[in-house]
Amino acid sequence: MTTRAKALGINLDPGIYGSFAEIGAGQEVGRWFFRVGGAAGTIAKTMSAYDKSVSDAIYGTAQRYVSSGRLLAMLDHEYDLNLERLDFERGRDSAFFAFADTVSAQNYQGNADCHGWMGIRFQNHPQSEANQIILHTRMLDRDAFMQQEALGILGVNLIYGAARHSERPETLLGSLLDNLGNGRIEIDMVEFSGTVFDGIDHRLLSLRLVEFGLSKAAMFSATGEALRPSEILYNRPVLLQRGRFRPPTRVHFDIQRRALERFSADPAVDSDRIVSLLEISVNELGETSTGSAEDFLDRIQALTAGNHSVLVSDYPEYYLVAEYLARYSATQIALPLGVVHFMELIREARYAHLRGGLLEATGRLFGMGVRIYVYPGLDQVTGERLELGSLAVSTSTQKLFDYLRERDFVQPLIGLSDEALRVRSDEIHRLLRAGDPRWEEHVEPDVARAIREAGLFGFGKDGNGVDDDPSG
Repeated sequence: MTTRAKALGINLDPGIYGSFAEIGAGQEVGRWFFRVGGAAGTIAKTMSAYDKSVSDAIYGTAQRYVSSGRLLAMLDHEYDLNLERLDFERGRDSAFFAFADTVSAQNYQGNADCHGWMGIRFQNHPQSEANQIILHTRMLDRDAFMQQEALGILGVNLIYGAARHSERPETLLGSLLDNLGNGRIEIDMVEFSGTVFDGIDHRLLSLRLVEFGLSKAAMFSATGEALRPSEILYNRPVLLQRGRFRPPTRVHFDIQRRALERFSADPAVDSDRIVSLLEISVNELGETSTGSAEDFLDRIQALTAGNHSVLVSDYPEYYLVAEYLARYSATQIALPLGVVHFMELIREARYAHLRGGLLEATGRLFGMGVRIYVYPGLDQVTGERLELGSLAVSTSTQKLFDYLRERDFVQPLIGLSDEALRVRSDEIHRLLRAGDPRWEEHVEPDVARAIREAGLFGFGKDGNGVDDDPSG
């Protein structure tokens, strides 16, 4: 449906009625409902408290005006006013809503951080309990007019989705970029709450954000809660390891532990503020899983059982991941990886799609001050142990490799024994599915417990691997 048809459809529905409060980019959402006609059927009030003193007088004081806290204060105030003023007269026939956004659009200097918070609190039928959707968006258009236009369309999509698709959250999510095209809006966090969304899995919805192209990355806390990257990563050191994690192994966690120790020992790094992340790419999920949702949730549950936060991204290259982290002003970035993956990282043919080839990729990665920690591995042909210090690289990349080593952009890590390195994630997955108890030797105890108790990665589903002793 066109944006016009969505707005008009809401205006002509006598059972939907509410208010709009917009700060920072004009009355862009409310304007759509006025200009398509029939707005009296939908709009009780529109307002914009641009002045900070006026905004504080209405919604309370705030340290940051473009924040989730300010958005929630706006929704609280406006929704409660709707009930107070309208419930007696219209409550039997109208499902009330309050829509709000607080946005930092492009300024005259052209140096604004163009992002915003948007949300709707709504009844899905008259006199029902309130439900809520809030999201964080980044506006990618270069000029303010285009950003305002995109924001208006996104707001109409959100309101229409809440009214028509609240019982189908994935459909709602997929509709948020209707009529916006590519490269105008990015949504890096969506949060649903209320009885109509009971049972929703925010981890899965955040995966859909990436799969549907609404965002390039999504984050989860160690407790499995969806996170807001802009708030978690802002001005903090970041340690990120990407991998398959199907399942996460002792080696994965040893890499992260040793990398964290080295990163924390750097005098330029505030060790108390380090954000430690494990990352899975959507491309890798598609290549290794037959049932994306279940397999994805199994990996997340296993990782968070080991008390790790997780990033899911649509970035095929390390330099793109680093640029994503740097967008949030991450102060230092460290990327630990195995030596075999490091050799692939500096392979010239990998960057044939870039005009500057390997040199361009290297500049984009290390130009942001990224450091790479290289963990030992085994040669896949000979089985010999490979260490960064004894690594043989091609003649054409030797000088670049030496330069990166001399400048400490690339540093070695100590690793586990050859025996531990020999068993890879795919082999552990095979042992697990076959019911071979040796799989437990290669994963952390907390991860093994989660696999057994929740039946992750098919444990026990083929009649194998069943834990007869419930005490563990």
